[in-house]
Amino acid sequence: MSTPHIAAEKGDFAKTVLMPGDPYRSALIAESFLSEARLVNDVRGVRGYTGLYKGVPVSVMASGMGMPSIGIYSYELYKFFGVENIIRVGSAGSYSRNVKVRDIVIAMGACTDSAYASQFNLPGTFAPVADFNLLETAVKKARELKFNFHVGNVISSDRFYGDSADLPKAEQPQSLWGKMGVLAVEME
Repeated sequence: MSTPHIAAEKGDFAKTVLMPGDPYRSALIAESFLSEARLVNDVRGVRGYTGLYKGVPVSVMASGMGMPSIGIYSYELYKFFGVENIIRVGSAGSYSRNVKVRDIVIAMGACTDSAYASQFNLPGTFAPVADFNLLETAVKKARELKFNFHVGNVISSDRFYGDSADLPKAEQPQSLWGKMGVLAVEME
C-alpha cells in the first residue's frame, strides 16, 4: 500500500526503522551494516532499505530535514506499514564544551522551540522523553563498547544555526539552552 511519500507494501519495512536525515546516509548504513539489504522506497530520493542485522530484520530510511519531514515519514511508517520502533540516528550540534566531535549523545529528553506540537491541541506542553528500556540499553551498550557518550537533553529546533546578530553572546539561544544543561541541537 503506497502512500504519497512511501512507495512500498505492508511488510516491506521491519518493525524497527533507523532514520538518519540524509538519504545517502541511509544507503551507507544499509550497505555497511545490513545483510540481504534491498531498496524498498525511493520516492523523492528518500531511500529506504530493509535487511538483516545479525539475523534480525531492520529497516533504515531517510527522514529528510526538520520536524515536518520526519513527522510525515514517521506517521506513514507507523500508520500504514506496521512499524513499531523508530530510532533517529544522525548528527547534532553541541551546546556543551564537554561534547566533542564524534562523541555520542544519547537523548533522554527533547526540548523544542518549534510550534510543531501545537497541532495536537494539548492543554499544556508535552515533554517527550526516551523509552527507559531503550535508553538503558543504549547506555549499557555504549559503556560496553567504550564509546565517548553523554546522556541528557537535546533541543529539537526548527533552526540548526541559532545565532542572532542583535543579541549579545550570553543571550544567544545556544548559550541559554547550554546553561540549562542541553547537550546538543538537532532538527528532528
